[in-house]
Amino acid sequence: MSSPQSANLVTVEAVSVSFGFKPVLAGVSLGVSAGDRIGVVGRNGGGKSTLVTLLAGQSQPQSGRVARARGLRTDLLGQQDDLDPGSTVRTVVLGKAAEHVWASDPQARDVVQTLLAGLDLDAVIGPLSGGERRRTALARLLVRDQDLLILDEPTNHLDIEVISWLAGHLARRFATGRGRGLVVVTHDRWFLDAVCDRTWEVHDATVSAYDGGYAAYVLARAERDRQAATGQAKRTQLIRKELAWLRRGPPARTSKPQFRIDAANALIDAEPEPRDSLALSRLASIRLGKKVLELENVSVHRGGRNLLDGVTARFGPGDRIGILGPNGAGKTTLLALLSAELEPDAGRVERGSTVAVGQLTQGLGALDLRRTPLQTVEDIGRVAVSGGGELGGGQLLERFGFIGDRLVTPIRDLSGGERRRLQVLRVLLDQPNVLLLDEPTNDLDIDTLTVLEDFLDGWPGSLFVVSHDRYFLERVCDHIWALPGDGTFTMLPGGVQDYLARSSGRGGSGGSGANSGSRPAASVSTPATGARDSGRAAQRRTVGKELARIERQLAKVDARENLLHAELAEHASDFTRVSTLDADLRALLAVKARLEEDWLQTAADAETVDD
Repeated sequence: MSSPQSANLVTVEAVSVSFGFKPVLAGVSLGVSAGDRIGVVGRNGGGKSTLVTLLAGQSQPQSGRVARARGLRTDLLGQQDDLDPGSTVRTVVLGKAAEHVWASDPQARDVVQTLLAGLDLDAVIGPLSGGERRRTALARLLVRDQDLLILDEPTNHLDIEVISWLAGHLARRFATGRGRGLVVVTHDRWFLDAVCDRTWEVHDATVSAYDGGYAAYVLARAERDRQAATGQAKRTQLIRKELAWLRRGPPARTSKPQFRIDAANALIDAEPEPRDSLALSRLASIRLGKKVLELENVSVHRGGRNLLDGVTARFGPGDRIGILGPNGAGKTTLLALLSAELEPDAGRVERGSTVAVGQLTQGLGALDLRRTPLQTVEDIGRVAVSGGGELGGGQLLERFGFIGDRLVTPIRDLSGGERRRLQVLRVLLDQPNVLLLDEPTNDLDIDTLTVLEDFLDGWPGSLFVVSHDRYFLERVCDHIWALPGDGTFTMLPGGVQDYLARSSGRGGSGGSGANSGSRPAASVSTPATGARDSGRAAQRRTVGKELARIERQLAKVDARENLLHAELAEHASDFTRVSTLDADLRALLAVKARLEEDWLQTAADAETVDD
């Protein structure tokens, strides 16, 4: 069937949908045109999924009209899949196509080798994990051609390498001029910026449209609030901080679109850095002392694999560490080591005597479903420290969106996102000074993520975050460490981008390595290629030794930096001593900057050798 000739793929006119007495959409009019790449954002339960099922033709409005172009081919990836549990992955994704047929199609081959890497194509759907089912359902749509593709939370269960690949795949596939449309519901802000050129915000039963991705949306939303003079001071303050972050941006972020909205830019001219790292380090030193967590020659073996092999690492007060690695590499195991839930097979983990760990797991345990959010917080009866002040349970409930009847709604009747918010809040109220967060962004909408980031900006403790949410990691963490699953645990001076470059070099899931269900290409070795490979191997060893040397120096510099921060906190009232220590710290940071530049250059040399 040929693609529709009309530039307008779907038109929504005065559509209204209500659930009981609650309006979800009220008189909404909008359209999707060929070439659009639209990101849909909004609070959990605000109507995003309702909107996309209307666009896909899988539901009908109670009033209004949804018109679709003649012959429109549409696919929808919902939050729940409809896969036949008795079918195989091969049948679901590729149908009856012979291997030489789909393997000769670059698009299908790329999808299979990336999304289904490590998954047996002849595996039956029924026993697969939720993540494997999700990747299978997504692959099924991406090997097909459609005029309109609608994806509801496509990055769920994907690791950061595959998310990066998916963003590039969709941006190329739905590039302007190809006559196709893409609509994506996601809370992944990096993904929104990388893929989308328009943003729809679903709020208050209506939809507001903005040009550009997430950065543009935040900027335009700030201007909208300024013009409307809503008086929501807290919300505006958070938006200002987010805008300031987007304008500065972490080093690894790509360039952002420029907009001439002078009034919105004026909002953030005087906005300070999100965090005062030195002040937080001093507070953390007071609460934690000099020793926080130290791994000495630690090894952990699981299922015949060395997740950690002789790892030594030291973390001090106020360190904010992001941990990246593919699924199954041992990230959750590492957090269990740090929290003392697990002992290493060899080596030791030392914890400071004042360390109080708060841990957020991926599950939703420890919540009594019969109680309400208000009762749950009253049971704890504590306060959380942030920004040099204290916040009571009621204040945190309000900041995390529990107001009105949601305060007294039984937890069993809350949405998954609301339960996740309550779980985060409980951990913060336990007054930890070391936070271990395992996939904290799961089920949280963008507004709640912004509130959590704002709280963590002023939280004076040590922070360890495992997440595939690139934006969140770059926003709240100062250092990124890689746990690739080969037994190593290494700091990455170049952050997330550095990790993706290394993963690509390993032929990881971010690239197009061979899939277990497909036949690898044959290789031919000649004397010339053998000599060339031998020379490259020698070069790799040389470069590897140089990288290891620089990393050892960086580790020593980090240890010295932590000691200086601790001494600054200890002698805060001695102006002369503080001046001397501050000069030492500045000199040390200059050395660290040079070492990081050397590391990046050496890593680039390593990539040249591989090329």
